[in-house]
Amino acid sequence: MSRLNYQHLFYFWNVVKEGSVSRACEKLHLAQPTISGQLAVFEQAVGEKLYYKDGRKLLLSDTGRTIFRYAEEIFTLGQELNQILLGQSSGRGIRLNVGVADALPKLITYRLLEPALRIGEPVQMSCHEDKAERLISEMSIHGIDLVLSDIPATPSVGNRLFNHLLGECEVGVFGTSALAERYSQNFPVSLNGAPLLVPTQNTALRRSLDQWFDSQGLCPVIKAEIEDSALLKTFAAAGVGMFVAPLVVESEIHKQYGCQSVGKINTVFERFYAITAQRRRRHPAVMAILENAGNGLIV
Repeated sequence: MSRLNYQHLFYFWNVVKEGSVSRACEKLHLAQPTISGQLAVFEQAVGEKLYYKDGRKLLLSDTGRTIFRYAEEIFTLGQELNQILLGQSSGRGIRLNVGVADALPKLITYRLLEPALRIGEPVQMSCHEDKAERLISEMSIHGIDLVLSDIPATPSVGNRLFNHLLGECEVGVFGTSALAERYSQNFPVSLNGAPLLVPTQNTALRRSLDQWFDSQGLCPVIKAEIEDSALLKTFAAAGVGMFVAPLVVESEIHKQYGCQSVGKINTVFERFYAITAQRRRRHPAVMAILENAGNGLIV
């Protein structure tokens, strides 16, 4: 592609935002063959498939996802420019694009990001949730300012990435009041044969847990492996099984999910990293996150 066709990009952006070609046609008052034909030309110019259809859903390819994020920035800026030319303030403030590994506890994620909203000037935060490896790889094209992850970026990803250990938290086992009452006695031996909900095997916490189970000679019954931490806690709230989480958010877990502490695991910790690109390391919102991380991880 020697030159980007912004009209094609505009059509693609609207199709993704509306969720289908037909809805984009209704919004833009264009015939479906017009947009479908232009998208086909755009894909041919890019040289890669940008999206796939799964029933009524539209799924973006990796390239399509990257192009959409740039298009979102381009056309959002265009809308703000139009507002300014009309004498209106955009009120946008500093933009912060954050990638959040889907394995991270959402309660911890909020604590880590919250300082960015208190820096004294408006911040517009955009959070993208995905697998840590994919988020980290996208930093090389400067689509993301900061990635919060449970694992550091490896040297193979690129030399211009910097790992910042934000801190670590002791973890414990949580469950409904009925499960807590049953399994808190004689902990951790009580976990033998106990129903447990665990993160998937690609997460750092799961690897640490497996090592701890082996060292203690424990064989819990794995009821489900769930990567998304909020979904895992939702299953736990329904009494499907117990789960492991940082002790620092114990009160929030009880308030939001009605689960209680079953016992503390003394030798397992969950670590949290901020990964930044060199050119973004002085972003004021990023600096606020790095400088205040410890406050959100103290029990």
